[in-house]
Amino acid sequence: MCGIVGLFLKDAALEPQLGGLVAGMLTVMSDRGPDSAGFAIYGDGCPDQLKLTVRGADLEGVAAALGPIIAGLVRDTHLVLTLPAVEEARVRAWLATQRPDLAVTGAGQRIELYKEVGLPGAVAERFGLAQMSGTHAIGHTRMATESAVTTAGAHPFSTGADQCLVHNGSLSNHRSLRRKLEPQGIAFSTDNDSEVAAGYLTWRLREGASLSEALESSLTDLDGFFTFVVGTENGFAVLRDPIACKPAVMAETDQYVAFGSEYRALVGLPGIETARVFEPEPARVYAWERH
Repeated sequence: MCGIVGLFLKDAALEPQLGGLVAGMLTVMSDRGPDSAGFAIYGDGCPDQLKLTVRGADLEGVAAALGPIIAGLVRDTHLVLTLPAVEEARVRAWLATQRPDLAVTGAGQRIELYKEVGLPGAVAERFGLAQMSGTHAIGHTRMATESAVTTAGAHPFSTGADQCLVHNGSLSNHRSLRRKLEPQGIAFSTDNDSEVAAGYLTWRLREGASLSEALESSLTDLDGFFTFVVGTENGFAVLRDPIACKPAVMAETDQYVAFGSEYRALVGLPGIETARVFEPEPARVYAWERH
């Protein structure tokens, strides 16, 4: 099962509404994945600063302990640290030694990544998704079929700066692929096959591939059935495997591009009645970037 949603805005006038629109899309997908949910949203950022999204308990004093140049915003069980980019190594080292109980879920100039167990609507509400603004976002509702219902196993997965992935499907060669990627410096924190897919894209991008090229190569290197929605600092991409057994629908207008596992996830979007609605073709990369 599982449900995927994504929204990439072309019209800056819609940016204050991004979180509310994605919250509605995510909630509609509850029947496809009621055990946990998550989302990544791309908001404000600047080149010399970095955001680290950290998950855990007892978060209130973390930013202060890191020093006055570190800002922190607590949202329920997650903390977004904003810091000078040159401080990343120090902050990560401090977290590893002083607060090893905390997990970094996402990092980059613009990405914030939140996930928890529970119904998608409840997860969106506890993190205040409806009040968030930005340029694009992706989300996932999970029905755990290959691993336990845990926050760590929820999507999205982020293995590179400003990069994240949500996945509906199953990969049969993720163990062998993990063994190839780990010596290349790609680290994994769960047994979820979707995290391996994210790590594979991180590795390909690091090797110099474009996002489209990395996704195209996954058609050969990843064995299984899958629908991927990927977010990067500038872009948004969709790929289905050559068989395309998982449901998917997209809509495009002059204001946005939207993805949903089912059309009902899209019906609340503005102008949907005049959108170009289509089913993404198997083994074809669809990608959009901000300019």
